[in-house]
Amino acid sequence: MNLLITGGTGFIGSHTCLLLLERGYDLVIYDSFINSSQKVLGRLRNILNFNNDYFDKRVSVIKGDMRDKEKLRELFSSFQLKGKSIKGVLHLAGLKSISDSIINPLEYWDVNLSGTKNLLSSMIEFDCKTLLFSSSATIYGSTPIGKINEDHFINPINPYGKTKAAVENLLTDLYQSDDKWSIACLRYFNPVGAHSSGLIGEDPLGIPNNLFPLISNVAAGRIEKLKVFGSDWPTTDGTGIRDYIHVNDLAEGHCDAIKYLLERKKGHLLKLNLGTGRGHTVLEVISTFNKVIGSLIPYEIVDRRSGDNGISIADPSLAKNILGWEAKNSLFDMCRDSWNWQKNNPEGYY
Repeated sequence: MNLLITGGTGFIGSHTCLLLLERGYDLVIYDSFINSSQKVLGRLRNILNFNNDYFDKRVSVIKGDMRDKEKLRELFSSFQLKGKSIKGVLHLAGLKSISDSIINPLEYWDVNLSGTKNLLSSMIEFDCKTLLFSSSATIYGSTPIGKINEDHFINPINPYGKTKAAVENLLTDLYQSDDKWSIACLRYFNPVGAHSSGLIGEDPLGIPNNLFPLISNVAAGRIEKLKVFGSDWPTTDGTGIRDYIHVNDLAEGHCDAIKYLLERKKGHLLKLNLGTGRGHTVLEVISTFNKVIGSLIPYEIVDRRSGDNGISIADPSLAKNILGWEAKNSLFDMCRDSWNWQKNNPEGYY
């Protein structure tokens, strides 16, 4: 079965592609490679132990931008003409930095919303109505102490989160207009970690924005010290709490969700949290990382960062009830695999 995965060479996309291929799906990867590397493809081939011919038979790669409506249309058309129509789409492509979205909101709305509209237009034209959308817990905005379930009020506080909420609203309208659509919006919390092989992991361009790659870079001596944004949050040690989820668990969730959608004979609209249900402060993460590397991570407390939220913890029970999915990896596992990736790839994929 042929599946399209946009953003398939990114951090989450690469791990999801790996599991999808292991489960027997054939893939069409559509990626701009703006914030990822084509070297991911060779790494996937090595992990899977596929020879070049077999990998090329199972995986087609197309370089393109989500804003290129005609190229997306050509993609669907060409595979239909080959008798290999796209049966489902995992839409992971998009811009994803909270801080960058505050500086460049127009670009985020253009890529994340307009790009999705272009994809949906082609899906409608070629009668492909199975879609998994990569949403985000940022759509919930500022949250009280306690776990967040899917009924929580949607109130994003930064442009990135607003674009994700807008796409969810669009998909809800689409399903209500045509209930033959099978759609899953996966609201994941804070993806971290890396594949245990150390061959694929998170490799952001420029200075990282997220905690785990920042800590890894400090531990490797590439950054002098870690900045901890705020010590006055309403938490046990004053630093922000996040529900960190191992990227392998997240990839499992994607595979389980697309399988669920493809097996349903009637349309569905699912909105599911993917998280562990456990929150950890920044200082807890630093302490665990210290144990993994056997030394101390230097850090300094600075003012809160614009657009940040103090506490974000998932209630993932609905995903368990519907998909049978739950996260398995601990915080120690996440720190260990992040550091293993950093040690083996001090310059990322380059």
